Amino acid sequence: MTTSTTTSTTEARARGRFEDLPALMSLMTGDEKHNPAATSTLDALWVLYDRVLRVTPATADAQDRDRMLLSKGHGPMAYYAVLAAKGFIDPAVLPSFGGYDSPLGYHPDRMLLPGVEISSGSLGQGLPLGVGTALGLRAQGLNGPAVWVLLGDAEFDEGSNHEAVAFAGAYGLDRLHAVVIDNSSATHGWQGGIAQRFAAAGWSTATVDGRDHEALHRAYTAEHPGRPHVVVATVEPKDS
Repeated sequence: MTTSTTTSTTEARARGRFEDLPALMSLMTGDEKHNPAATSTLDALWVLYDRVLRVTPATADAQDRDRMLLSKGHGPMAYYAVLAAKGFIDPAVLPSFGGYDSPLGYHPDRMLLPGVEISSGSLGQGLPLGVGTALGLRAQGLNGPAVWVLLGDAEFDEGSNHEAVAFAGAYGLDRLHAVVIDNSSATHGWQGGIAQRFAAAGWSTATVDGRDHEALHRAYTAEHPGRPHVVVATVEPKDS
């Protein structure tokens, strides 16, 4: 970690408050198609950007930055609000959400927004991309940057995620972290719970209340030497 990255991260964390997020989200009046997805990630994303990730608007292209890949790209309103609160995007653009010529699409586009690592929304792609990113950083000898992937429980209806879980555990990708938002929307579910599937593949696991910021922070920062780490963040069911 460089001194400049550390300083920039500290400065960015002083910007914005969690209490600002509802007002920022209210500016986005476009026809959101996935309302539960738009709100289920809010707390998990905030704790990541406010207290964990080493990335800021000033270091969004730095080689030694942490990477946060939003696999749960459908319903990105909370993501856009957090990026605005942290200075990655201008809050003035939020009312254009969903507009024809807006950079704020119904799925995030990495070519249009600073700080967005992947274009996402199609289920099952983020975790495999996270595995590839972690492998690429390892191959370059960059052992400092962490790779985070935020995904939804329904994404595990896709076989690509099961392959990514197995591969990451077998290769000991200890700079890879997954955050699974569990709002009981998966079609099939997993016998014994989501965390058990990761543990069977060699991952370090934690399951916490996805609205409890202190519990999320403890789980995010738990040590897991030699193993990838998953945090299952449970929130209210999608249809509640």
